[in-house]
Order: sequence, then C-alpha cells, then structure tokens
Amino acid sequence: MNKISRRALLKSAAASSVFPLFTIGGTKSSGQILGANDVIRVGVAGIHGQGRAHIEQYIGLPGCQVTHLIDPDARLFESRSKMVQDKWGHRPKCFQDLREALNDKEFDAISIATPNHWHSLATIWACQAGKDVYVEKPLSHNITEGRRCVEAARRYHRIVQHGTQQRSNSWQASEIATVQSGKYGKLLVSKGYCCKPRWSIGHKPIAPAPSEVDFNLWLGPAPQQPHHGNLVHYNWHWFWDFGNGDIGNQGIHELDVARWAIPGATIPSRVWSLGGRFAEADQGQTPNMQMAVYEYGDVTLLFEVRGLVRGAEEKPESLLSRFKVLNEFYTTEGMITNNTFFPKNGGQPQKLDKLDVKVTNGGAWGSFLKAVRSRNVSDCNADVEIGHYSCVLIHAANASYRLGNDVPFDPKSQKLGDNREVVESFNNLQANLKEAGVQLNAATYRMGRTLTMNAQKEQYIGDGAKEANAFLSRDYRAPFVVPHSV
Repeated sequence: MNKISRRALLKSAAASSVFPLFTIGGTKSSGQILGANDVIRVGVAGIHGQGRAHIEQYIGLPGCQVTHLIDPDARLFESRSKMVQDKWGHRPKCFQDLREALNDKEFDAISIATPNHWHSLATIWACQAGKDVYVEKPLSHNITEGRRCVEAARRYHRIVQHGTQQRSNSWQASEIATVQSGKYGKLLVSKGYCCKPRWSIGHKPIAPAPSEVDFNLWLGPAPQQPHHGNLVHYNWHWFWDFGNGDIGNQGIHELDVARWAIPGATIPSRVWSLGGRFAEADQGQTPNMQMAVYEYGDVTLLFEVRGLVRGAEEKPESLLSRFKVLNEFYTTEGMITNNTFFPKNGGQPQKLDKLDVKVTNGGAWGSFLKAVRSRNVSDCNADVEIGHYSCVLIHAANASYRLGNDVPFDPKSQKLGDNREVVESFNNLQANLKEAGVQLNAATYRMGRTLTMNAQKEQYIGDGAKEANAFLSRDYRAPFVVPHSV
C-alpha cells in the first residue's frame, strides 16, 4: 500500500473495537494464474435477494465453490448455507462483518450484492485484500467512488466485473454492432426504458432492528440514522442515503446499453433530468417517474423511468401501463429495437442478422471466472471502467433532478427543446400519471438543472457546478470511509 492508503485503513481499523486491519496477503488469486483444475473459491457478500441469485449462478458453473457468506443479517445464513451444502457438501464460513471475512485468505474472489452504498467500499477493500471482484450494479453510489474502484482494480491487478449483464449477451452485442455499422442509418437518439411497478412503499415507523441484524454494519458508509422497516431489505433503493432510484436499479442495465450504442461515448457534455415521486403516503425519496437527457455530440441519449405501471402479467389494454424494459435506437432511416429494424417510411420490419461479435461465453458470472483464471481484463465482458462510465449517467441525472425546482404541469412552462423523442417521453410520463389517477392540473414535477460536464476531470463545470460537484462524493461515517487514494 502507499502511505495514504495505509493511513486511511489504519484509521478505519482504529475506529473498530472488534476487527483488526486486514492486510494484503498472498492468496492464490493475488499471485498465480489458476489452472484449469484449480477451484476458484468465492465469497458472496449480501445474500438476500440478488445475493441468493449469485449463489444460484455459481452453483451452475464448473470450477468454482462458494466458500464464504457475508451479510449483516444473520437470519439468512442457514438457508443460504444449505444451498451451498446441497451442492458442494460443505458448510460455508459465515460472517456479518466484511472486514473479518477479508482477513481470511482461504478464498479467491468476492461477489458483491450488498445495498448500493456498500458497493464501492467493498470493491476497494476486496482489491486491497487481493480478491477479484464481481460487483452488482451500480458500481458506485456517486461518481468519485466509481473512479476509486477503477484505480483500485488497476493498482492491485484485480479483475473487477460490473453486473450489467447485457454485456454478456451475444445478441445484444450483435444489435449494438449493427447500430454502430450505419447500415440502417446514422444514430440520432439512443433510448432506454425502465418501466416497472414501483408504487407506494407506505410509511414504516422507527423501530429497533431485529436482534440478528447488525444495523451498524448495514449502514456502513451511510450517515447514522434510526432503523425502520423500509430499509432492511430492498426498499432502501428509494432512499438517497442508500440507493439511486430505479434509474440506478433496473435502469442502469438499459442505460449501459444505450451508452454502448454510441461509439466512443464515455461522459456526456451536458445532462438534465425531470420527474417526481408520485406515491400516496409514501416514505421514499427518489423519483418513481423520471426522464433524463444526455448530450453526446450529435447523438442524444434519452432515458425514461415510469414506475406507476401495472405488472406485465396483467396485460391491460393501454401500452402505457405495461411493464417495459428495453432499448430503442432511432436513426435517420428508422428505429431498431429487439433486433428488428422498423423503417421510418412504414415499410416491412426486418429482422437483423446476427453478427460475429466477441463475447466471452458463460454469461456474466462465467466470463468473470474465466477472467479470474486468465488474468486478462479482455475476458471480462463488463470491466469496471465500463461500469463506471455508465454509472456516471445515473449520478449526473440524479444530481440534475435534486438541484431542480418544482414546477406545474403547464405547457407554457415546458422548455424541452425540439427533439421529438424527448417531447414524446415527457408525454409518456404525463399519460402514465393520468392513468394512475394523478390530477396533473393540481400536481407539480421537478425540473432539474442543466449541468455541463468535464469528461477528463469527471466534474461539473459552468452554471450550477458548485452545487452539483457537492454530489460527486459524500461524507463517510468512520470507519467505513472510501479513501481519497487507494
């Protein structure tokens, strides 16, 4: 470690009265390339919903074993341990504290499915402890955290794969290659949708956490605050201290695909967002209706979140009420979606040919394990830096939204520009609200600030920069501090 990183970790350890500082020791993964017959030993951190899915993925893959389970909620250990024992015949080691687990050199890689506010710190600590990392989306809770993860992966020569799983889909890669080829016209708008049922979560009173839950560990880097039932588990997504709203939950998958389609796209030059939280007697904070617009030269990236929709299984008459999670690519000649081209002149839709595009086989988790063996970042379908740039889009949209002003649904006050798809997205949001029973003439929405970004510095510049740059990082609760230098 360098002096700054060691000082930060020593401070972290000193603040903990239970667990000592973990050191970077020589594990199999930190020194040698694993052979074809070597078993990759995996720890899973965060084993509730998506963490259970991680365990199920590893159970179906050859050449690995889940050996460690980590979660502040000890109630989960028995059922998840049984999954492991039924597959491999051994009981995994169980830890509530990630630091204690990382002190154990008897595993090679960690699969992180904790709440969002833990993703980056867990990734950095794991890299420093010599572990390779599969980290769920979003990689970061803010922009600076994401860059620290990239730096940690490179400095400690770790494989870090981001959980944007469509990067491991060969058909998706083929569709992106077709869009970029220009065969069906020049790309004008790359659009993503996240329309899933996100209705009211109600209001849960402050109450002690269950005795089996170490709530201090669960809070981790977030500010100290009391426990209530809308945090543990899942509904933390809708609180700013822990989650990033649905644009950073389901939405990051489709945001990543939308950015992927724009050649060379990393950080946009400008971004603005609008929306609101329309949920009766609701404790949540993040918008459940949101639109975000990003400028990449002459291509617009557009994203639409609609949470007041019915489930796909209900199949109501109106398309606006349907579960809709997908991407659309608008070109000078028409629109591409679901590997089909729809000509703008109303001609016959055309199925796209599948192109031979390199994607590491085995899906997201399979490509991760292959990269762990080969030590080649190119074998990783969604490298940490790919994840970082896509997560910047989440954070920039939310910064714009949070710095905005509440305005009425008044056509005279709308200044959305002349991009037809942008205007249509706003119309979709309004139509969905009407379907959900919201009286628009008595309601307001949040019109976010337009923010300009400096791609090299990964900061905001110009009007509103001071306020927006305050969202680049956060005040961390010791000892759970994301270091300035890794």
